[in-house]
Amino acid sequence: MRIGRSACVSLLGRSERGVLSTVHPRRGVDAVPACFVLEGALVAVPVDTVKDKGTPDLQRVANVEADPRASLLCDHWDATDWSQLWWVRATLVRIDADAGRRASLEDLLRAKYPQYGIDAHPFASLLVFRITELTGWSAVVH
Repeated sequence: MRIGRSACVSLLGRSERGVLSTVHPRRGVDAVPACFVLEGALVAVPVDTVKDKGTPDLQRVANVEADPRASLLCDHWDATDWSQLWWVRATLVRIDADAGRRASLEDLLRAKYPQYGIDAHPFASLLVFRITELTGWSAVVH
């Protein structure tokens, strides 16, 4: 059943990871797994230096610089108990965040993902988005 905004926010907020989809100029949808935090109507996705990527110049960054639209899909799957299934999709638009907001979001990322607390400078950059729409489905009422 479709779920309301507050249930979507609750499920999104407790998700450990999501799939960030951006718009690639040639391929169209460009989806990658991503860490993220939710703060009010904002979603922050780090470009971190903790996981080896070879370069912080990631395609997802180039994609949102060219087209600020994105989406974040989070879900829960349980192969043995389908009553536990749910998904939430946040439609996003990239925004510029001031230094104070970025610092707050980085603190939330460190709190959610302990691996970021080990490194003194775990973030090469931070993609900050405003949620423009939330859509979700759940097998049970949340």
